[in-house]
Amino acid sequence: MKTFQLSLFALLLCFGPQLIAQDVDVLIVEEEEEEESSFQLSGYVDAYFQNVFSDPSDEITDTPLAFPTSFTQETRGFGVGNVNLLAEKTFGKVGFVGQVGFGPRANEANGDFPNLQQLFVTYSPSDAVTFTFGQFGTFVGYEVIDAPANMNYSTSYMFSYGPFFHTGLKADFAIAEGFGAMLGIFDNTDSRFNDPGYYYGAQLSAETGGLAAYLNFLYGTDEKDILNDDDATTLQIDLTATFEASESLMFGINATNKSTQNFVDEATIGDSDGFTGVALYSTIGITDGFDLSLRGEYFQESVPDGIDLDGRSVTALTATGNITIGDLRIMPEFRLDSSSDFATTYAFEDQIIDFGGGDEDDSVASFILAAIYSF
Repeated sequence: MKTFQLSLFALLLCFGPQLIAQDVDVLIVEEEEEEESSFQLSGYVDAYFQNVFSDPSDEITDTPLAFPTSFTQETRGFGVGNVNLLAEKTFGKVGFVGQVGFGPRANEANGDFPNLQQLFVTYSPSDAVTFTFGQFGTFVGYEVIDAPANMNYSTSYMFSYGPFFHTGLKADFAIAEGFGAMLGIFDNTDSRFNDPGYYYGAQLSAETGGLAAYLNFLYGTDEKDILNDDDATTLQIDLTATFEASESLMFGINATNKSTQNFVDEATIGDSDGFTGVALYSTIGITDGFDLSLRGEYFQESVPDGIDLDGRSVTALTATGNITIGDLRIMPEFRLDSSSDFATTYAFEDQIIDFGGGDEDDSVASFILAAIYSF
């Protein structure tokens, strides 16, 4: 028995370190694989067909007017959105996100460099604080640039009037369970350059049960007002909230107000570039593969004092089906925009175009069939 124990001890003495080293190597490989698995590449492609039912009102092109909102400018025919790629990686306390898009949707959303949608790095010194540095999507509003994240394919007026993205530095704080805050300093809205002043952003967030609410503030200096070359200060206050009543029923709301003021000799001379809006959202799960999403929006555009022109005032109603087949989402959509002043304030290619009739032409209706493939 002693001879067997001595032999076993000798074997362990000879081969034990190798076995332990092999275990350590396995652990290192597993850790490396786990770290490498934090890299993700995802994206989507989208396309659509739209038919606007209004009679043609542009005598030059003999085409109906498109909605003055983002991404669905094809009025009677087929259109494409973009191919979009998102790369993200985390490594301990640091990470990065890079997102690019190619197509009309990207061109409209991303400004001077249409292919670049997001590019930022993150650093989390603790679980309670995360710093984000670079260009990132806006924290303001309910809808986003990426089509798969929206339950309606066409976008609201509040989304279309911006902002779309910010370039700068922000810090997110986890204050307590269910409560958070954000502070940030950015370049001019929807710009990668800064002239002449900065924008400052803040957010308060709360989540409890099925309710999530976000109160957003954005304040800054524009290059100039439309009335003169003086600096204009902008303030936007925005509320976004969602409530999941059940697994098959969700409600949402977005209310926002943006105002821009000029100051000459410390006297306010007018408001411009402002708007007020509210939108109600609802998504109803009909079956496992079919959801119905409803959106109702009221939007009022403001104009500078002293200008004899009413701003656009519109009520928009949208109903969208979401048919899910694997990674493919098919979205049939009906939309009706109605306004008493469409005929006099509908801007198209920098021209004011009359709908060509009376009050009966002061609404625009369309049918959209969209397809989004996410991967």
